This record gives sequence, C-alpha cells and structure tokens, in this order.
Amino acid sequence: MSTFSFRLLRATMITLGVLLFSCEEFLEKPPQGNLTQASFPTTASDALLATNAVYNTLRDPNFNTGLFPIFDIMSDDAAKGSNPDDASATIGPFDRFQHIKTEGAILRWWNTLYLAIRRANVVIEKVPSIQMDGTLKDRYLGEARFLRAFFYFDLVRGFGGVPKLTTTETGQLPRSSREEIYQLIIDDLLFAVSVLPEKSAYGANDRGRATKGAARALLAKVYLTRRSTAQNDFASAATYALEVINSIEYDLEPDFDNAHAVTGEHGIESVFEVASFGEEGVANGGNQYGNVQAVRGTPNRGWGFNRPTKNLRDSFEPGDPRLESTVIFLGEVLDGVTILGDGTTPDLSTDSFGQEEIECYNQKVWTPGNRVPPSFGHNRRFIRFSDVLLMAAEALNEDNRPTEAHTHLNRVRQRAREGNNTILPDVTTTNKDQLRDRILHERRVELALEGHRFWDLVRTGRASAVLGPLGFVAGKHELLPIPQTEIDLTQGKLDQNPGWDN
Repeated sequence: MSTFSFRLLRATMITLGVLLFSCEEFLEKPPQGNLTQASFPTTASDALLATNAVYNTLRDPNFNTGLFPIFDIMSDDAAKGSNPDDASATIGPFDRFQHIKTEGAILRWWNTLYLAIRRANVVIEKVPSIQMDGTLKDRYLGEARFLRAFFYFDLVRGFGGVPKLTTTETGQLPRSSREEIYQLIIDDLLFAVSVLPEKSAYGANDRGRATKGAARALLAKVYLTRRSTAQNDFASAATYALEVINSIEYDLEPDFDNAHAVTGEHGIESVFEVASFGEEGVANGGNQYGNVQAVRGTPNRGWGFNRPTKNLRDSFEPGDPRLESTVIFLGEVLDGVTILGDGTTPDLSTDSFGQEEIECYNQKVWTPGNRVPPSFGHNRRFIRFSDVLLMAAEALNEDNRPTEAHTHLNRVRQRAREGNNTILPDVTTTNKDQLRDRILHERRVELALEGHRFWDLVRTGRASAVLGPLGFVAGKHELLPIPQTEIDLTQGKLDQNPGWDN
C-alpha cells in the first residue's frame, strides 16, 4: 500500500468560507467571513454555516477540473476552443491525449476535491455532538455525506483508487482500492437517502440543497459506472433511477432550452445544481464555469473554451432542435445580442487531426448580457431529470427489460421534438446491442457539453474505439495521472497510475 501526503490538509486548522443565510437562496450569498476548526462548529447556527461551506466549494473555479472542462475537451464532443494560442501548451494537450502528470489543472482539481471532502468531514464529525433539533441535525449530516460521496465519485472516476479521508485528522493515509472508495460512496448515499427530504419539502430559501432524489440519482450513476462483476449493478441502477422517476418530484422542462437557461434555474428538471451570482469571483458568489466557456470577442462574455466539434454537430439527427440549443453559431442573435465572435480566432480552420473546426460556442452556459460579469451567473446543472431517464433506460436494457427502457428513452425524444412528430421517431428495437447504441447516442445529444460524454465512453468500454483516433491509449487514458507533486511529497511512496510513470 502506498501512502499519501495532503499538501492542502496538513495544517491542524482549516479555514471555512461560510455563507450568511437570508431570504435569498442559501448559495446565492457570497462568503462573508471565516471561522476556524478549533472553535467551530459548536452551535446550531455554526452547523448551518459549516454545511453551507461544503456547498460553496462547488463554486470554487478549480472544482471545475482545475478551471477548464478537460473531460469534455478529452471527448469527441469538444475541442480546446478559445484563441488557438490561448492555453495551447497547458490545456491544448488534453485535446490530443498528450497531457502530462505535472499539468497544473490536474493538481488543482485534486486539491480542491480533497479540500471539499475535508469540509464535509468537519460537518460529519463535529455536528453530531451539537445540541440542536434532531431532524435538522440529521439533514445537515445527510447533506454533508451526499456531498462527500459526490466529491469522491469525481476522484474515483478520475484517478481510480485514492486515499480515503473520513475524519478531520491530518497526516499520511494509505491509498485505498477503487472498490473501497465505491463502498464509501454507496454507504454515504444510502445514509443521505434515509434522512434527506424530497425536493418539494424545501422552501424557496433552500433551493439547491441535496435531496433524497439527488442521492438516489447519484446512486444510479454510481452503479452504472462501477459495473462490479460481483453483483448486478444494472438492477441497482434501475431501482434507484426508477425511484426518482416514480417520486413525481421531477419532470422534463417543456422547452429544452429551459433545462439550462436562467428561466429554468431550480426548475422541474433540476435534480442537483449549484446556484451562482452574475458577479466575477467566487468571493462575490460567481462561478467561473460558464465564464471559461462563454463567447469570446464580441460580445465579450468570457474565454471561449470547450468548442463543439464537427463530430458532435454531425451526430444530431436531421431536424433535431437540440443542435441549435447546444451550439452558438456566429451570426446568431441571443437575447437581443448578435454573436460576432473573436477576430483573432479563425472562423474556419483544420485541427491537428485534419478535422474541420469552426468558431462556435457552448450555448448551454449562455446567460443574457453583453458583458463579462453575467457569465459568472450560470447555474451549473450536475444532474438533470433527462439524465435520470436515460440512466433508467440504459440499466433496464442491460437488465433485459427493453420494453420498459423504451418508455424512458422515448420520453426524452418526445420532449426534444418540440411537437414536430415528423422528426426523432420513437425507438422500438428490442435488440439489446442496438438499443444500447441508441441510448448512448441519445445521452450524447441530450447531455452534450455537460461533462458526461468522456465518462460514458470509458464506463461502456468504448473509449478506445471512439477516442483512439484522437490519441487515447487503452490502459492509460481511462484515468488521469496522480499529480506528480503529491507523489514527490511522499518521496515516491504514492504509486502512479498505469502508463503514467514516464
């Protein structure tokens, strides 16, 4: 077993960014001060602040895979984007699977995930001893354990087996196995399901908090991803996805655009999302996730990374309205703003693989305005109801229940038609392999540029076939390298992932 040194977590004191709680949504207020672990938390109000501090990590720019959407860029859905020279030496290599173990984005993401886990552990360890309302205490613990599972799910998908930190103690820890991490995630989520309320039980002040439905949806995704040979994870995935569907807490937005737009924030389709202010910087409540991908040039909204590829654009079926709702093309008018783009970015070019690339942008992060600050106000949707429907369809098909799978798959396609029954016909095949292909395709066009595609290709064993022409090497690129800085801090006792030693 290898050991691990937490560079961020060595100090015996942890500074927690906390949020004031008022009539606005709890995550729409920026951090207002700092408290230290030595004297915190001890009261019911402290418990609230400590729990809110865990959520606030979701707006840390480095929570977004070190600021850049590298997993979209590593998929066939997106290229680096932005100006050709912008971050070409650091983020450009992810496009070609030439990234290295010393890349800063990987280290920043790793450190931010463990900072988030440490904040969750403060709640999990300290709040039980606070004298306060028992139901509210259980809810805070459920929220913290949901979030810890959420962060560990990113770690296990991104790095495989990782050190398992479950207390506020610091020091060196062994690297746990992949299965040990998955068991921790499942245990945390089962606890969250047992104590969290449904979405409808929260008031307007608490929109965006973890819910029973979010925990069940994440469990379904965990079981689909884990694919253990020791038990039927597909049946478990189907069970939890169907519990979300049958709860009647969620539905599809009638208009696909609203699933991402400001008008759909915390709406009927949102299972878990993070709220943001349209102000620059996390200290002001902003989330740079949208800004990094926003239109570059005219209007000046952001950096323009994560450019939709021709491969993605061509994957939409003829007439599918989701193409126009996913991609911003030059010359479009959105909310009265004409998109002219960046004068230093070629309107049409050819990438290093000989594929056509045009200047275009991710419309799913669009917020109204023609200045930079509003682009920080995009509410990132981590889990949407359409994702849950497609998880149910996939799990049911793998569990040899194709007719049931059709119901949930075709519900997504029906919404996408926007009332035009001449396009996107219902899927009727009961052939397991064919239906699997159709569901994966539907996930691609429905969830494009939302950070799902790379994971879907890896967990279904298709990454080598699809991404091999882009540089993907089987046995190596399914995982990121453990940050070299962390290995150095342990004097080489922390072992590197396969294929990354050189």
